[in-house]
Amino acid sequence: MTTILEKVVTESTSSLQILVNPKLSDIFYWHFHPEFELVYIEGANGIRHVGNHYSKYKHSDLVLIGSNIPHLNFDYGVKTEYEKIVVHSDPDFLKEALYTTPELSQIHLLLERSKFGIAFGQETKDHLAGKLKGLNELNSFDQFIGYLSILQFLATAEDVELLHSTPVKPQNSKKDGARLQQVYLFIESNYQNKINLMDVADRANLTKEAFCRYFKKMTKLTFTEFVNQYRIDKAKKLLLQDYNVTEAGYSCGFETVSYFNRTFKRLTKENPLAFKNRQSIMFLSAL
Repeated sequence: MTTILEKVVTESTSSLQILVNPKLSDIFYWHFHPEFELVYIEGANGIRHVGNHYSKYKHSDLVLIGSNIPHLNFDYGVKTEYEKIVVHSDPDFLKEALYTTPELSQIHLLLERSKFGIAFGQETKDHLAGKLKGLNELNSFDQFIGYLSILQFLATAEDVELLHSTPVKPQNSKKDGARLQQVYLFIESNYQNKINLMDVADRANLTKEAFCRYFKKMTKLTFTEFVNQYRIDKAKKLLLQDYNVTEAGYSCGFETVSYFNRTFKRLTKENPLAFKNRQSIMFLSAL
């Protein structure tokens, strides 16, 4: 299973990234990032896959995920209408203040426990649902204060479940993580064009042969396989935005429509047009 390093971007005026209803239900997005993640979803029955923990949730879920813990998007495979709020905060969130401010001691402990992955019960979900949904409507200062209030409530909640018995270890060492991040950033910036393997190897400070061995060891895929999978995930999003098959294929770096079609079908078991039509039917039936 390929684990993708997600690049989380926050505004210069905020410590948080707040995502409202990012629709990824048809995309298997197994990923990790240095940021803490608080995710709330309602109106859905879905999969909770965090680290080595795998279970199903019904109707709603609220989970706090620690830094660099791989996890699946909580809306994967969901066919109903749903709401989802995702809040990312920097791994150095509050920094030394967590150690020196007594009022933050419980939040400090909560963030430390997030290394296990924490799921919260119905009482906590009911209490915080409205506050989480309203965060995005606030200015950056009020968002910050509101998020602190949410963390404080989570820190004192009793209806909690630790998803692992021991802290989840990051998948890669810090050195490997930094090297892979450089590679992922290069792919993110260049996937729409033809990628020269030597350019990527140079970015990783490896020879071409050493890079191929290293990348296969770290991701379980060849570099070409990984790039194709990345491009297909991007193409899915474009198809959902009403791009036609030809536009989606060329926009994501495929040099011919026939190669795009073959790759898409090999990875998803259906061709791009069938995927697009199926999604359109699902959308219309939900209206």
